[in-house]
Amino acid sequence: IRRWSNIPFLTVPLSRAHGKSFAHRSELKHAKRIVVKLGSAVVTRGDECGLALGRLASIVEQVSMLQNQGREMMIVTSGAVAFGKQRLRHEILLSQSVRQALHSGQSQLKDMAIPVLEARACAAAGQSGLMALYEAMFTQYSICAAQILVTNLDFHDEQKRRNLNGTLHELLRMNIVPIINTNDAVVPPPEPNSDLQGVNVISVKDNDSLAARLAVEMKTDLLIVLSDVEGLFDSPPGSDDAKLIDIFYPGDQQSVTFGTKSRVGMGGMEAKVKAALWALQGGTSVVIANGTHPKISGHVITDIVEGKKVGTFFSEVKPAGPTVEQQAEMARAGGRTLAALQPEQRAEIIYRLADLLTDQREEILLANKKDLEEAENKGRLALPLLKRLSLSTSKLNSLAIGLRQIAASSQDSVGRVLRRTRIAKALHLEQVTVPIGVLLVIFESRPDCLPQVSALAIASGNGLLLKGGKEAAHSNQILHHLTQEALSIHGVKDAVQLVNTREEVEDLCRLDKLIDLIIPRGSSQLVRNIQKAAKGIPVMGHSEGICHVYVDTDASVEKVTRIIRDSKCEYPAACNALETLLIHRDLLRTPLFDQIIDMLRVEQVKIHAGPKFASYLTFSPSEVKSLRTEYGDLECCIEVVDSVQEAIEHIHKYGSSHTDVIITENEETAEFFLQHVDSACVFWNASTRFSDGYRFGLGAEVGISTSRIHARGPVGIEGLLTTKWLLRGENHVVSDFSEHGTMKYLHESLPLPQRNAN
Repeated sequence: IRRWSNIPFLTVPLSRAHGKSFAHRSELKHAKRIVVKLGSAVVTRGDECGLALGRLASIVEQVSMLQNQGREMMIVTSGAVAFGKQRLRHEILLSQSVRQALHSGQSQLKDMAIPVLEARACAAAGQSGLMALYEAMFTQYSICAAQILVTNLDFHDEQKRRNLNGTLHELLRMNIVPIINTNDAVVPPPEPNSDLQGVNVISVKDNDSLAARLAVEMKTDLLIVLSDVEGLFDSPPGSDDAKLIDIFYPGDQQSVTFGTKSRVGMGGMEAKVKAALWALQGGTSVVIANGTHPKISGHVITDIVEGKKVGTFFSEVKPAGPTVEQQAEMARAGGRTLAALQPEQRAEIIYRLADLLTDQREEILLANKKDLEEAENKGRLALPLLKRLSLSTSKLNSLAIGLRQIAASSQDSVGRVLRRTRIAKALHLEQVTVPIGVLLVIFESRPDCLPQVSALAIASGNGLLLKGGKEAAHSNQILHHLTQEALSIHGVKDAVQLVNTREEVEDLCRLDKLIDLIIPRGSSQLVRNIQKAAKGIPVMGHSEGICHVYVDTDASVEKVTRIIRDSKCEYPAACNALETLLIHRDLLRTPLFDQIIDMLRVEQVKIHAGPKFASYLTFSPSEVKSLRTEYGDLECCIEVVDSVQEAIEHIHKYGSSHTDVIITENEETAEFFLQHVDSACVFWNASTRFSDGYRFGLGAEVGISTSRIHARGPVGIEGLLTTKWLLRGENHVVSDFSEHGTMKYLHESLPLPQRNAN
């Protein structure tokens, strides 16, 4: 047990044989020994005179947290020159002001020129202050720090190398954080880069090369190089087409154009890359990232160690397939080609996919059987999730029927004219439907979701990225293969991509320049996590399915038990299953109420009593912990209300705006309920389970949305479309419509073209 900020906690068990770098980001969490290199731009202020204290404090906090997890942290730091420059400038100004005051006899100061300060002198003046600052910061976390100053000569002398190595190992053994810097007060001129041509040493000419040399000498697992750019770009950052390189492989140097070096410090990005590749060759993994960005600098180091997609990761293992960024670009290009096809061609693709689901059912079910066996052997899925994971012949037949519905209804989905306006003579405006762009659909334990969503994306002309759960890997693989086979009949195979890399969902949610809409399909926790992680990308979906059924005083005895049984028991794990049953107070202790309770007991539904319901009972079921609970199983809450108005207020307060039902024979009460309940789906005398794209006649759905923008309820083809405006003119300019112009606005509505009757 270690202590951090006087709070004891268990350390992370870490062990790894050094000699080979990590192949994937996800493995970085196993790093035991870590070097953090702080570039001059990270440590210094924008005026290059003095330290960025807030940034430095945040870095120390992150290093302390990792140290107290049981890792061995080392820091290679810049900043002595900048700190010394600040101190020397202050001394010079003070000295000049005193002399000037004595000479002129007045306290008013004139402009004073500050001489150019020699870097070695600045380093000598700044080293002690820099170290004192580090010591003060680390002391806040009960961690001791030690300073080590080195030069290139220390690595060339074998005895000095052994001494340095021994010192560092002893400091790490005693849980002390070594803070290493080049001794810039006496540093000699750098040696030629002969070492970078394949020799086993690297010249220490700046802190990048020092960090790389130190990482290899100390058999470090991970080297984190923090600079003032996000990482390595394929062209100079700031240029129009510059793209951040997520993973950099040895041999990729020729594909990169290096720009100028950082505003401060000795080395530029080219020096960092050379040092990183040298360290990688020595068995140390490397990440180059931004340590100055105010939104990420407070957690950049810990994010890297957790395996999140931050900066550029250097790896010797090149994946067999494309990166997720490349897949997103392929999906966009494929989606644009797909949207340009004739409606009959898109429908033909979907019909072909429907046929493949039935023709290849044996192969699909065999793959699904592998997933089920692996899930059961590992015991990692609850029974409701196992049910969702399971495919059957009847499920595949239903899927095929749904896909054919989508194909039949998609004939005029893309390019449909919604509005036509004559703006002026020979100036006509149209609003037409177009695809949203690239969709990212993330789904859990639902392999049947893959062909459904694929068909909707194809019908709407959208590119599609699919990220399924690993528990359905075999099923998803064959279903995606069949989808691409269907797409191939019109040469748009790339429009639908299955993400098979080790991408974390949180990393996918950051691809705001490549993805236009995220649609999560899964547990409420998954949806909440995605909504939290998505940065700049809209998320369509619902975090919870807390559906209500209200039984009114005028409810039919025959209808009540049928609707409640179907809503709760037909598929309790579904998001449209009943979770809270609201009963009018006048129905308590009536035969109808007894029938409801008896039916739920027969169906083995566990009942939780709401506060008001519990108050009416001498011996009540367990009182509900929260009226805002989605059980997802054979459980439900029963609560009592005094009126339809109170039922509506309860739904608005505790519901999730998903699906809510009234059972009554009073049409006036029913209409009041339908008009006043503010949910995506509101039903009268019908089961909550009808809230489904297939049952609505949409063929299938990408999900059920409870948001209030764009699409709501079960989302089919229409919800995956947006619009654009087409203006056709003949040499029209706005100045013609000015007060003294020759033209006038007409703004006449024009008839829409006839829609396809099929």
